[in-house]
Amino acid sequence: MSEVRLQIQHLSKSFGITKAVRDVSFNVSKGEVHALIGENGSGKSTLTNMLTGIYTIDSGKFILDGKEVHPKNQVEANNEGISIIVQELGTLSGLTVAENIFLGHEERFVKYGIKNTREMNRQANELLKQYDFSHIRAEEQIDEYNFEDRKLIEIIKATYFNPKIVVIDETTTALSQEGREELYKQMNRIREAGNSVIFISHDLAEVLDKSDSITIMRDGSYIDTVRSSDVTEDDLKRLMVGREVSGDYYRTDYGEKVSDEVVLSVDDVSVPGLLHDISFNLHKGEILGFGGLSESGMHEVGKAVFGASYGRTGKVTLADGTEINNISSAINHSIAYTSKDRDNESLILNQSIEDNITLPSLNDLAGPLKSLSDKKLRTFAEKYAKQMSVKMQDVDQFVSDLSGGNKQKVVLARWIGKGSDILVLDSPTRGIDIKVKQDIYQLMNRMRQNNKSIIMISEELMELIGMCDRIIIMKDGAINGELTRSKELNENMLISKMV
Repeated sequence: MSEVRLQIQHLSKSFGITKAVRDVSFNVSKGEVHALIGENGSGKSTLTNMLTGIYTIDSGKFILDGKEVHPKNQVEANNEGISIIVQELGTLSGLTVAENIFLGHEERFVKYGIKNTREMNRQANELLKQYDFSHIRAEEQIDEYNFEDRKLIEIIKATYFNPKIVVIDETTTALSQEGREELYKQMNRIREAGNSVIFISHDLAEVLDKSDSITIMRDGSYIDTVRSSDVTEDDLKRLMVGREVSGDYYRTDYGEKVSDEVVLSVDDVSVPGLLHDISFNLHKGEILGFGGLSESGMHEVGKAVFGASYGRTGKVTLADGTEINNISSAINHSIAYTSKDRDNESLILNQSIEDNITLPSLNDLAGPLKSLSDKKLRTFAEKYAKQMSVKMQDVDQFVSDLSGGNKQKVVLARWIGKGSDILVLDSPTRGIDIKVKQDIYQLMNRMRQNNKSIIMISEELMELIGMCDRIIIMKDGAINGELTRSKELNENMLISKMV
């Protein structure tokens, strides 16, 4: 029998009237990857945020190697041997790479009140080399690096001091395949050292492949702990949602003719260092996919279409000849955009759900009299939050209090409420549970059938294959191939164009 590393005993946490975690108890063994799964809002992140000092505990306890621990912040958690890699960005802008890696532990480089920056940089560069991340330099500003590289820096920050417990909260959804392989390598290293990983992921195939045991939560409560080798994806789905997940997942149609009507044209678009002479058309009622490796430029395509790229050249033109050159012209001409970096680019975290949903529709709601009533705003927000099944106390709740999946529902509710005709969705199901993914896919399908046009950018090859009429593959900032929807299309066909 495996030796217990962490005991979670009768843990509870509430936010106002919402009981996020309800009397949860289970154990994590030494030298295992212990997955923690459940639908969005099931309490997974709340539980691990209490373990790592981000949230306080209402009741219950954590016992680590026989000793009760109750860290009040992440630095205290680190000192107890507990660390976390969060779902969204966990690095701080305005600091160097080295300062981020050693954040909260700078005292090791201070002597007589003076910080030895050279030594800090030297040790950080040594760690970057050890982790095979040598393309990142310790002395550079963190803001010089993209979302993926910043997640790689977080991996070092969370693991370099050999912690007993490492929480990995939805991190793989933020990484390309290469980044995921790096993370899996670190997970194996942690396990082989006799330490433990608490692994949160909505990718059930990944959970089964990478974990030793799995704890399932639902509506804040503990449901069961199972051995990964003893269950299937369908078993996990039933445990997560409490019933069979039925109905179509991806689209089931093949051979439908896409309209010849072009709603948006991209002509010779370039962005310095990111995109080179990109041209394509988007048709009415079409789902057009973009795939590629992390540095392929596919994420920049979405920003370029939405007028959010710096130094963009070339043209993005609507069917009526209108050129889209900035974000306001995109919104005013019925184009929506959801960013992969949800917290920093798609949401105002310290504002309410109502404020976030109504933001792009304020002019529409004001009407010809340019007057906005609180009742009108609230009714609008409640309608679309309900339509997207956002788990919340009410629309006054701050978006920062929501789970990752519910934040994404708020982003989509905003643009559904706006009634946009063209939607640019970058990683729309990142950090979303299996049932909500299904809801989003079905929503996209209904939009397509209602003549809305969608650009879907994704690192998930199966969702591109399952949802798109065409898939454009990006490589080194340029288009490297195009594939058309068919029953024969498979992941290898996409990968061959990516590498």
